[in-house]
Amino acid sequence: MAVIKQGVLVSALLLTMGCQAQLAVPQTWESPLYADGQLVGKIWDSNRDQFIDQQQLIQRINDSRYLLLGEKHDNPDHHALQKTMLDYYLQQQRVGSVAFEMMESDKQELLDEIANIEFSGLDQIRNYLQWDEEGWDWPFYGPLIESSYNAGVGISAGNITSEFMGQVYGGGLPAGAVDVLDETVIEKLNADIDESHCGMLPESQFPAMVRVQQARDFSMAGSVSAKESSGKLNVLIAGNFHVRQDLGVPNYLLAADDTLNRNQIVSLSFQEVDSSELSPQEYLQQFNEVKAFDFIWFTPAISNEDYCASLRGEV
Repeated sequence: MAVIKQGVLVSALLLTMGCQAQLAVPQTWESPLYADGQLVGKIWDSNRDQFIDQQQLIQRINDSRYLLLGEKHDNPDHHALQKTMLDYYLQQQRVGSVAFEMMESDKQELLDEIANIEFSGLDQIRNYLQWDEEGWDWPFYGPLIESSYNAGVGISAGNITSEFMGQVYGGGLPAGAVDVLDETVIEKLNADIDESHCGMLPESQFPAMVRVQQARDFSMAGSVSAKESSGKLNVLIAGNFHVRQDLGVPNYLLAADDTLNRNQIVSLSFQEVDSSELSPQEYLQQFNEVKAFDFIWFTPAISNEDYCASLRGEV
């Protein structure tokens, strides 16, 4: 396999004098808003209700089987930090596979053959994968795929196809996704679907939209667990909502594997700070006993635009 020559990586991994590998995060933020916020750059351990440093985060992850790296899709700092985490574990040869929400299952055949192909650069990988550039910003995800390819680990497509999404919208769930979530979680999904559509979606469409959400999470769980990893860490790159312990992918991993417990699934959310919210607990949006995220790594925000006001034509 040809190794693609890369430029100077801001998030390159450094060695301390004691030769213990450390995370080296980007030295500057790309997102413009609230970079001097009180929470920015801090990591919150929600299970212990305390801030931790980067080395403590690594120690918490070390015994896990799954690492789910969340994001806000348009925030460049989230992708830089995802790459920092991924590169660290790739360097440690701890990664068994990497799955991406950003690719649909019909790309899996291409991904299964990618290790047998030599690429001279990111553009060739993008073209080979027939990347959906309208849906996903390649400069954000290309480097993550490149790192996985260079390390020779399995890469999986996590999402369902548009065709299958239509089938789920109009009908039932995949068998393995049925009865995984209880009624209180479904009610929360209904409320979140309503909020994310700014209260403008007819309530009659809630069940179909929730089914689609469930089918996508079920598919991602299958993709991140599909590769034989020989006890190594399986990584998922996905939106923050999908990596939630209370609502998302972890529930389908647990339902499919009775040898797995929730402590072996780490949900690390990269989240933008809100200038009006200084309590890290509030970012969890807690609604039951399951913490949404094990860890939150706070970053500046890319925008403070009121999406719902824009949608309603109020601005």
